This record gives sequence, C-alpha cells and structure tokens, in this order.
Amino acid sequence: MTASGVVIVDKPRGPTSHDVVARLRRVYGTRQVGHAGTLDPLATGVLVALVGQGTKLSNYLTLEDKSYDAEVLFGIATDTLDAEGSVTRQLEVETLDPERLEAALAAERARAEQVPPAFSAIKVGGVRAHRQSRQGAPPELPPRPVRVQALELLALDGPRARIRMTVSKGYYVRSLARDLGDALNLPAHLTSLRRTASGRFTLDDASPWPLPEPPPVPMPVAEAARRALPVVTLTDDGTRRARLGQKLGAEHFTAAPEAGVSAWLDAAGELVALGEARDDVWRVVRGFSGP
Repeated sequence: MTASGVVIVDKPRGPTSHDVVARLRRVYGTRQVGHAGTLDPLATGVLVALVGQGTKLSNYLTLEDKSYDAEVLFGIATDTLDAEGSVTRQLEVETLDPERLEAALAAERARAEQVPPAFSAIKVGGVRAHRQSRQGAPPELPPRPVRVQALELLALDGPRARIRMTVSKGYYVRSLARDLGDALNLPAHLTSLRRTASGRFTLDDASPWPLPEPPPVPMPVAEAARRALPVVTLTDDGTRRARLGQKLGAEHFTAAPEAGVSAWLDAAGELVALGEARDDVWRVVRGFSGP
C-alpha cells in the first residue's frame, strides 16, 4: 500500500529507529519515510514515523519536547552510560539518600547545557562519536543547550531510582544518569527508558510493533500539523495563491496568522502549506499537494 501522513509506533526494546523506518518503507510502499526523534535500541515507546508528505513536517516535529519514564541504577557505570555497554566502574550501593538525590534533581531542573554521551550519533570531524568511541578514542564533546521542562522522582528501590521527565530536543537521558551519579559521587547508568510522549503524540496514539495486519492508515498530515503548529484557514484565493507558491497578504486568510511558522488549511480542512510571516507578507515554506 502507498500512504502519506504520520504513524505513531510503540517501539519495543531491541530494534533501532532505522529498523522501524526500513520496515515501514516496505509496509507503505515508499522510500519516503523518516522519523521525528531517534530512540536507542534499549528504549521503548513513542516513535513518530513520517510517511510520504508527512516527511515535510520533520523540521517542526523534531523540535517538540519529549517525555520519558526512566530507571537509573547507581553503583555501576558503563562506557555507553546504559545497560548495553561494558562496565567501567562498580561500587556496592544498598540504598540512596533521598535528600541528596532530590538535591541532584533540583540542580538538573536548572540545567541549561548538557554534555552528550561519547557513544552518540553526533559527528566530530565528519565521524560519528560512537564510532570513534568503539575504536578506543572517545571524543571530547562540548556541552549543548538543553531545557528541562519537568523532572520528578517516582520511586526509590535500593540502588534504583525511577524518574519521569519532559525535556527538550537534544537532551540525553543517558547523560542524566551519568550526571546524577556524579552529583552523588557514585557510578550510575540508565537501565530502562520509555518515551511516553513526543510533542502532542502520546502512547494513546501508538500502534504496537510489529504493526498489525492490515497496517494502520497514517494520521493525515493536516491533523499532525494541527498538533505541532498554529493553524489558520485560507480564503479560496489564498488557497490558489499558496498552491502556486505566491506571496500572501492578511486578506488571504480568514484570520491573519501570528508571527512564526503556521499550518495553512483550505476551506475543507486539508493542509495546503506551511508558511511564515515576514514584514506583513506571508510566504510558503513547504507546500503540500493533497491530503
């Protein structure tokens, strides 16, 4: 079958995000498939897959905050900062001090920069950091800007802490495990991770993996755009001009869009374009050929 839109997958532990994309290309009969935020093989949960014209939303959906439930084990550190790696340090830890852990979480909530894991897909000198690390030469990665929207301790069980969070694009939960361990002067690593939301897409939207037969019809691009961007409706003349890629004025909308990128719908509610205002003139950023 050929299709276009957005498919939300509840990724299990094991497959890579690329594995999911490769399978979806076969299922939906198109090479035009991507995703809006990688999940490591260890991680489970919401993977936003983009099919056909849905890939045109990638730049906007990838910017959305992500929510996770995670478990961190204190007492063991690994080179990858998760349970997939080799142990690099080990101490016996029976229990954790709740007050010290809460203080470490409070510091994390205020974090504005984070050092990514050496085992990551970030390129250094044109080579992936994880490849350099596996060759025995882990690169020194500079801190990157991040934002912690919410962070709470769900439970403590001996040396294990269950944590819930909402964080910005580019935030590594594996780095959180490392940094909490450093704050407590303990080795630590991530043992489980489940993404519960990516922007406004949640587990309630997700299909199990592998996909059932017949596979789900992708969410229309118009509905997906509504969840990520402000929405405005075009007049008939505005629709015509937008489809031609022409500049628009306020008179071409039923209500003028606010500043920034917005989703432009026609009178039938179909997505015509993504557009942006500059100097009281609205320009098409990405055009769409149909539902």
